Amino acid sequence: MTYIPAKDRYDNMAYRKCGNSGLKLSAFSLGLWHNFGYNSNFENSRNLIKTAFDNGITHFDLANNYGPPPGSSEECLGRILKLDFKDYRDEMIISSKAGYTMWDGPYGDWGSKKYLVSSLDQSLKRMDLEYVDIFYHHRPDPETPLEETMAALSLMVQQGKALYVGLSNYRPEEAEKAIKLLKEMGTPCLIHQPKYSMFERWVEDGLLDLLGKEQVGCIPFSPLAQGLLTDKYLNGIPSDSRVATSGQFLNADHITPERVGKIKLLNAMAQERGQKLAQMALAWILRDQRITTVLIGSSKPEQILDSIKALDNINFTKEELNKIDKILR
Repeated sequence: MTYIPAKDRYDNMAYRKCGNSGLKLSAFSLGLWHNFGYNSNFENSRNLIKTAFDNGITHFDLANNYGPPPGSSEECLGRILKLDFKDYRDEMIISSKAGYTMWDGPYGDWGSKKYLVSSLDQSLKRMDLEYVDIFYHHRPDPETPLEETMAALSLMVQQGKALYVGLSNYRPEEAEKAIKLLKEMGTPCLIHQPKYSMFERWVEDGLLDLLGKEQVGCIPFSPLAQGLLTDKYLNGIPSDSRVATSGQFLNADHITPERVGKIKLLNAMAQERGQKLAQMALAWILRDQRITTVLIGSSKPEQILDSIKALDNINFTKEELNKIDKILR
């Protein structure tokens, strides 16, 4: 059956201008880090993309190594685009990244021109696309000159393989240098993707100020701290949770009695605001106008719909913000 997107898909989503560009991004972007690899149910992956698009989410975020195995998330999206979105590519923002280990040998990791150019070529083949909308360097490389890495990003734009470029996981000092270099090369940095949540606030120590000053967009990932900022762990560790099943990025050591206490206090506060804890955690990030969009992950279509409801209330009083800071201290 041919997929026809919802007619009212743009009616209830907010769109924010991305830095000093003409590009607007949906307030939520869907990340394909999990739930799109070979170990995932393809029809479910397909439904996640359709649900997001039907509800105004236009930005779909990948990296070369997403899966498992690496590359399989891009392949999965490529199949979905071919089956369902042939007529809608120009309504979508598709991004990918390179910077983590992708293949064996000295040219399959980090930030050399050799690696970045090869990686994007591979990503485009896997997705069967002529270009990505945004291409990121996924993490700083301590051994490759920053000039080389930024020149490689700039080259991708000149070649028409990417429309815009971005950075991910760069600390303020590194980001400042990279943004300056890209500007000098005539390929301004569009956006930065840092880890940011109520439990991980390093971006407040200079990075958000830098992005605001330089007019670069911001797209936080892991806004729910791998699920900690949901009602999932209020009463222990459920058997189907990420902690119980993989433990790779979040393990039982993270769920201390002290942290559960904080989660419970935040949950009570969310209820006072008429929100679920996850919705309040997303709204708390979106309250800052320097944030362009928030990256959400999802294993079920309902989770996407649930997250979008955070837009119903993204305003916080000074008292509420003080109370949150007090809980988190």
